Amino acid sequence: MKPVQAGNAAIRRTNHRGRRGAVAVMMGGVLLLGAACSSNGGGGTAAGGGSNDTAATGGATGGAATPSQETPKASTAVLNVEPKDGAVDVNPTNGVKVGVTGGKLTTVEVTDKDGKAVAGAITADGLGWAPSGALTVGMAYKVNVQATDPAGLVSASTTTFTTLTPAKTVSTNDNIADNATYGVGMIVSVKFNKAIKNQDAVLNGITFVASDGTTVKGHWFGSQRLDFRPEKYWNPGTKVTIKYRLKNVEVAPGIYGDVDKDEPFVIGRSQVSTADSATHQMTVVRDGKSTVLPVTLGDAKNPSWNGTMVISSKEKVTRMNSQTVGLGAEYDIQDVPHAMRLTDSGTFVHGNYWANPFGKSNASHGCVSMQDVQGGSDTSVAGKFFNDSMIGDPVTIKNSTSATVKPDNGLSGWTMDFKNW
Repeated sequence: MKPVQAGNAAIRRTNHRGRRGAVAVMMGGVLLLGAACSSNGGGGTAAGGGSNDTAATGGATGGAATPSQETPKASTAVLNVEPKDGAVDVNPTNGVKVGVTGGKLTTVEVTDKDGKAVAGAITADGLGWAPSGALTVGMAYKVNVQATDPAGLVSASTTTFTTLTPAKTVSTNDNIADNATYGVGMIVSVKFNKAIKNQDAVLNGITFVASDGTTVKGHWFGSQRLDFRPEKYWNPGTKVTIKYRLKNVEVAPGIYGDVDKDEPFVIGRSQVSTADSATHQMTVVRDGKSTVLPVTLGDAKNPSWNGTMVISSKEKVTRMNSQTVGLGAEYDIQDVPHAMRLTDSGTFVHGNYWANPFGKSNASHGCVSMQDVQGGSDTSVAGKFFNDSMIGDPVTIKNSTSATVKPDNGLSGWTMDFKNW
């Protein structure tokens, strides 16, 4: 209806022009309505034929035009978010950095695709933010950031990126079984199948939590072995959890760890043994109670190592061949009973059924051996010691003419002073 009214009003002003003019003005009325729906709000000028000033005034007072607005003031806070929006294959180590100039950060939210927040904190000066740990490999992230300038004006940014999926990983293996029980001298030894370049990062990625608060330190032996122990023997009954967080750690250029897991174990009763090469006796202290056993140790040609070693494995019966330890054809015993390994170089505590030097002389090739029978007997000296022992029990040899065992020969790290560990 409005187009018709506008046309009639125009006819009254211009009736001296006749019917043709009326039709033209009616068309102008239609144009007026169409222009009034446009964004510039100035269609009335074309319809009425008035000046631009008149149209502007009419638009403002008539309500048909959109009120003019001032351009919002821009915040002087300039955000810098790394990585840039849409980035892929981002290094998960120190992969996110947020900074601002001309203002201070107020909000930084970094979440993965599942909505899990990444821990981090804005610096005390409000100028930066970084995550408190490594990001997850092969994960999509969103970063929401806000900052304000001195005038209180807000600057905001939302970006997304994806961390890299490693093409190469390193395998991680230790000597611990989940929920197993070990002796008070247990040393955790972690071995990698590739050389580790970023050793501090790997060390920080393996932590220990002990129920009694015991502090555990790690020590590198070369580039592929990392051993852990406390300053003194573990307290009996201590519950320990190893926390591996290596999947997001770049252990070497382009190579990442392969495991994120918790591995619990328990320290059992206390058993500490000391074998004396001079007296041919071994004193076993079990939960404070002492027992002395007759033994034989390494002879003058093959003296036993001095120092503290740890039982790392147990075999009811095993074969011992001198060629495997660099002693030529000295011996090859197919059925050594009750064998408990102390070093990688071939030192064992074991049963002996082929001789009887126990408590009298040193006649072995470096091992600590004790009375047994062929096939092994649970009632023999060796059999009883074997059954009373567990992996992680420390065995110290003293008064031998040999040198001290090296700390990386088996689990012999107790020979190293803790301050150097």
